[in-house]
Amino acid sequence: MSVLVGIDEAGFGPILGPLVVSSSALSLPRELLKSDLWQVLSKSVGVRRRGLAGRLLVADSKKVYSRAVGIGDLERTVLAFLRCLGAEPATLGELLMLLCPSCMPRLADYPWHEGADGYSLSACTADGRIASSVLADDLSANGMSVLELKSCCFDVAYYNKLIGDVKNKASVLFTATSELIQRAFDSFGDDDLQVIVDRQGGRVRYRKVLRRMFPELELTILRETAALSSYELRRDGKRMRLHFAVAADEKFLPVSLASMVCKYLRELLMGGMNRYFARLSGDLRPTAGYWKDGLRFIKEVKANLPHIRLDDNQFIRSR
Repeated sequence: MSVLVGIDEAGFGPILGPLVVSSSALSLPRELLKSDLWQVLSKSVGVRRRGLAGRLLVADSKKVYSRAVGIGDLERTVLAFLRCLGAEPATLGELLMLLCPSCMPRLADYPWHEGADGYSLSACTADGRIASSVLADDLSANGMSVLELKSCCFDVAYYNKLIGDVKNKASVLFTATSELIQRAFDSFGDDDLQVIVDRQGGRVRYRKVLRRMFPELELTILRETAALSSYELRRDGKRMRLHFAVAADEKFLPVSLASMVCKYLRELLMGGMNRYFARLSGDLRPTAGYWKDGLRFIKEVKANLPHIRLDDNQFIRSR
């Protein structure tokens, strides 16, 4: 058996809200490693909304989510995969405890995240339970299973602290990614472990940053091309193959799933922020936090709520 881990991010570009990096881990027969897992699991998942016929949508979150469509498809898929792990979070707080418990103490310092324990996720519907059951059966029939869904959530103040330390937001992203790579190695390095990361930017060579982040691991360069950079890392009998692939969130199902987990969690947290400020001023339009609209939102908050003391280090991300 092999373990296939996909890693992706949401929120790298915005000026508001958290950076979220997530991983999904699947166990599967080695002969399926190079297979199209959408085809393998075609009874339970689909890559396009059209023609789903009750199956779960698993795709790059940029194609799944829009403000007009909402988070319904993100939520349905993420909660279905969590049910395969025996987890059924009912609130945002319970979801955070499953995905990123270490961020909970930090989020408690934000007035707009105080209600996480009381914010209910979408009620479990018969449709959702059926889709989850079909997924579990499809995975089992193909010798597969869901091993883990995890996130690394960097709230604004923590993100700003890291920017102050490393002076580069790409390094902050790689720090979060490295936490999940290390977790995969520690948890699954005794197996045939393959980790796929959606490549950000134009970097092709990762040897130096990998040696810096994982100094205790032996590293071998397998390939460094414009489309794919692959490495093998080893220590004490454990090993993994780590791949940075262009458009991985469109080509590999575990990366697409990780992309959806990131986006779902980030949108829930952004929703909490928007609701908080809407309660203070009904004239404020919600924001997704990206630069142009984020700057609009910051300006309107400060104009409409001059009496509210805001900690800009919690509110606005450093460049």
